Amino acid sequence: MTEGGIAARSDLRGGAGWVGFGLLILIGSWRMERFESMGAQLYAMPGFVPGLLGGALVLLGAVLMLRGWTRRRHAARAGGAPEADDGPAPLINRRIAATLALTLAYAAVLIGRLPFWLATAAFVAAFVALYAPSEQRPARRLAVALLAGVLTSAVVTWVFQSIFLVRLP
Repeated sequence: MTEGGIAARSDLRGGAGWVGFGLLILIGSWRMERFESMGAQLYAMPGFVPGLLGGALVLLGAVLMLRGWTRRRHAARAGGAPEADDGPAPLINRRIAATLALTLAYAAVLIGRLPFWLATAAFVAAFVALYAPSEQRPARRLAVALLAGVLTSAVVTWVFQSIFLVRLP
C-alpha cells in the first residue's frame, strides 16, 4: 500500500479509537457523583476535568478521522482505485513504546519522589526533546524542551492549586 494509504488508514483507525476512548471517559465522568446536594460548583465536581479531557479526546479523534478520510479521498482521486490492505499495523511501535515508558516513569517513579512541579517539568521536557524534529540543532531542541517543561509545569500547578483547589503531591 502507498505511504499515503497507510497514513490514511492509520488516521481513520486511530481517530476512531480515540473517539471511542473519549466517549467512555465522558460517560464515566457523567456518571460520577456531582455533590449537588452539598452545593458543589460545576468546576469543583469530580467528573468535570475528566469530562473535559474526554470531550477533547472525542474532538481530536474526530479531527484525526477527518484527516484520514480527506487523505483517502485525495489518494483515490490521484491514483485511482485503492490498493490492497497490507494487514494490520503493529499495535506497539517505537514511538508508542517510548511514550508508554516516559509516562510510566513519570507516574511510577517521579510522582511522589519529587515535588509535582519538578516531576512534571522533567516529564514534559523529556517528551518534547524526544519528539522534537530531528533536523533541529541539539541546543535549540534542549532549550525548547526545557522552556516547554517549565511553562507547562507552572501552568498546570497554578490551575490545579488555584482554580481547582487541589493539593498536589
